[in-house]
Amino acid sequence: MRNNSFPPTLHVLLAREAGRAIVIRRGPSSQTSVFAWDRETNLFQIAHWFKGRIYERRSDISPDGKYWIYFAMNGKWQAETSGSWTTVARTPQLKAISLYAKGNCWNGGGLFLSNRTFWLNDGLGHVALFESDRVHRSNHYHPPYHYGRECPHVYYNRLQRDGWRPARRESVSGEVTWVLFDKNVTENLILRKVCVEEMASPQSRGRYFDEHLLIQGDAVVAHKDWEWAEVVADTILYCANGCLFQQRFQNEDAPNAAELLHDFNAYSFKKRISPARGRQTGTDDAISI
Repeated sequence: MRNNSFPPTLHVLLAREAGRAIVIRRGPSSQTSVFAWDRETNLFQIAHWFKGRIYERRSDISPDGKYWIYFAMNGKWQAETSGSWTTVARTPQLKAISLYAKGNCWNGGGLFLSNRTFWLNDGLGHVALFESDRVHRSNHYHPPYHYGRECPHVYYNRLQRDGWRPARRESVSGEVTWVLFDKNVTENLILRKVCVEEMASPQSRGRYFDEHLLIQGDAVVAHKDWEWAEVVADTILYCANGCLFQQRFQNEDAPNAAELLHDFNAYSFKKRISPARGRQTGTDDAISI
C-alpha cells in the first residue's frame, strides 16, 4: 500500500543506442528512488533511495547507457556539495565519478553529446569537487535553443535532439504556458507532448509537468494522465498513475491493448548502511516480469 494519497511521479531516460534505461521515481515529495531498466529482458532493479530531489528534466543518459548526468538537491547548504549539485555517475548509481557543487537551483544538470562527452548546464557557478578521466566535459558546446536557466533549457533541447519536433508555444494565461512537441508513431498517427509550465504548482505535480495527445487527422484523444511518454518504433512507452506501460501501433485502426511493464506504486523508503562509507545506498531488490 502506498504511504501517500497520490501515486509516485515517474520519468524515464532511454539510452539512444542501447537497450538500457533509468526510471526516476519520486514520491513522497522528499524521497526519490532510481531504477535500472533492462529493456531487452524487462528486468527492473532498484539501485538507490535518496532523501531529496533529482531534477529529472535536467538529467540525461549516455547513448550507450553506461553513464548518466543528473542534478540533485537535498538542502544541506553547509555540506561539501553546498546543498545542490550536478553528478556524472555510472548507471544506475548515484555515486559520482565527476561531481560539481552548485549551492542553488539555477541551471544544473546537462546533456550527453557522445558516450563519453557531456555538456554541463553551468551558469551562476558550479565548483568542481572532482572529475573523472572516463568522461569529459565539453567547454565549447552550447545547446542550439535557449529556454532560460531551469528545467526547460535542458529538457526541451533533449527532446529535440531525440527527434521531437517543436509545434508551438501557447500562453494559456498569465501563469500557465504550454510548449508543444510532436513525434510520429506511424505515418498518420502523432503523439503530441504538452509541456506545461505553471507558476502555481498543481497538487501532486511540480511547476513543470507533461500531458499528451494522440492525433490522427481531425481526431484528438487526450491522455492527461500520461506524465511521460516516448515513441520507440511503432510503440508508445508511457507512465501513468505510478505505472509503466507500452502500447503497440502496428495497425493504426486496431492498436494492441496497453501492456503493463511495471507497477512502481508499492515501494517505500528503505535505508541500508554501507560498511565502506556509512552512507545510505538504497536496496538491491530485483523484479523480473
